[in-house]
Amino acid sequence: MRHGKKFNHLGRTASHRKAMLSNMATSLILHKRISTTLAKAKELRKYVEPLITRAKEDTTHNRRVVFSYLQNKEGIKALFGDVVEKVGTRAGGYTRIIKTNFRLGDNAEMCIIELVDFNELMLKDAQPAKKTTRRSRRSAPKATDFTESPVAKADDSKEENTGE
Repeated sequence: MRHGKKFNHLGRTASHRKAMLSNMATSLILHKRISTTLAKAKELRKYVEPLITRAKEDTTHNRRVVFSYLQNKEGIKALFGDVVEKVGTRAGGYTRIIKTNFRLGDNAEMCIIELVDFNELMLKDAQPAKKTTRRSRRSAPKATDFTESPVAKADDSKEENTGE
């Protein structure tokens, strides 16, 4: 029985799955965008986002922990270098999954998974973030004088014309 076992095994053994996710995470960090199936992308997101969060604090321990997952020195340099520069202020949600189409051979649902702050096309459309403030629940003072409204003026002019 598989009670409480939620993650997708992707039809692979544990060692194969670990190696595949490690390679995909390294490719995502180095290339900033990869194309894969939707199921793999969803598992990759759960794999790589905690690593990016850990990379925000550059300590020897964090580098060793991330290296134990990625097993790639160039990936570590890129992650703790330019990736953290862009996502250092972001609270989470470092990746974006964009569904593309279906693969011809087996009709698997394909997608693109990318690092959010590296897509220049989406960054051009986005406005600079405005600082939001909390608003009170009190509403603005309401105008109680109905004689000043344009509707009331129009009604008064009709009464003058019909009162002959």
